[in-house]
Amino acid sequence: MNRTRLLTTMAVLIAMGTLTSQLVWFPAGIARAYPVQHAINIVAAVTLGPGPAVIIAFMISLLRNLLGLGTLLAFPGSMIGAFLAAYFYRMSGKHALAALGESIGSGFIGALFAVPFAYIFMGNSVGALAFVPPFIVSSTTGAIIGMFIVSRMKIKNIIRI
Repeated sequence: MNRTRLLTTMAVLIAMGTLTSQLVWFPAGIARAYPVQHAINIVAAVTLGPGPAVIIAFMISLLRNLLGLGTLLAFPGSMIGAFLAAYFYRMSGKHALAALGESIGSGFIGALFAVPFAYIFMGNSVGALAFVPPFIVSSTTGAIIGMFIVSRMKIKNIIRI
């Protein structure tokens, strides 16, 4: 993929993730679930690879925070999930493992990283597993949506993977 196409694709995914965060969310325990973020992580992981996927996750989190549409907890979960989704996909070539990487990365590892993150940057003190259930609900829902989108893109020959 040439540089212009890569940057354009990244910009479109960032815009979609930022804009849909206000439209598509649901309460999940002590957090809000943004499944489109995780679906975009899967699409970026499968089509673009680990580096661009992590950059996209970071930029969506940054823009959501700058616009007042999210919290700082978006950073650890989305970025770790994007990386693991891309890594699992690169190692296996299977969409299901990309979705598993997203769920593990965002839902479990990202949730554990969110605890000290919340304490240091937000002044909130919570238990070690307080973020795991809502993060797993959000990431698994989004990973399933993302896996469906990628499979449809492949069937329609929109992407070559």
